[in-house]
Amino acid sequence: MAKNSVTEEECQAMIHKSFRTPMVRFLRERLEKAGCAVGDNFFKAVTCDEEMAGAYVRREGVKVCSNYVRIQDDVNMVVIRELIHVFDDCRSANLNWSDCAHQACTEIRTNHLSGSCHYKRELLKGFLKIRGHGQECVKRKVMQALSQNPNCSGLAAKDAMEAVWDVCYNDTQPFDRAP
Repeated sequence: MAKNSVTEEECQAMIHKSFRTPMVRFLRERLEKAGCAVGDNFFKAVTCDEEMAGAYVRREGVKVCSNYVRIQDDVNMVVIRELIHVFDDCRSANLNWSDCAHQACTEIRTNHLSGSCHYKRELLKGFLKIRGHGQECVKRKVMQALSQNPNCSGLAAKDAMEAVWDVCYNDTQPFDRAP
């Protein structure tokens, strides 16, 4: 559990506040245009057993882990990241979350496009590298995510990430370019 985590009620209020941020509004508009509108009830604050800030669960929605978020920015990042996963799931009729390469692609896109690897955010976490930090951060976070997938052990995860890297890193949809 994160130090100074919030209650589920506080987290739910923070989720609703995140809906007013420009990035979240943009992503929800693009999802609606793609035929995959997500209502406010698509997002739920929950207490999580696993150590994670949140997750998208196909056909269920986005859960934000109240016991692993502390501030509004944490919640905003979870909502943005998971909306990119929702977008990928929406636009791809055959996205298979247990397939290592499919998951690697959506994780690459999510970490690249969400702002979670912005150098200031990385600096605050103690990663001091200025040049090349973005791609390094994306790769680190993709490998963390893939390690949770039982089909992506060790080398399989790295090979899958490298196989889809160029195509997925350069795919900036629904944005014109990486934000």
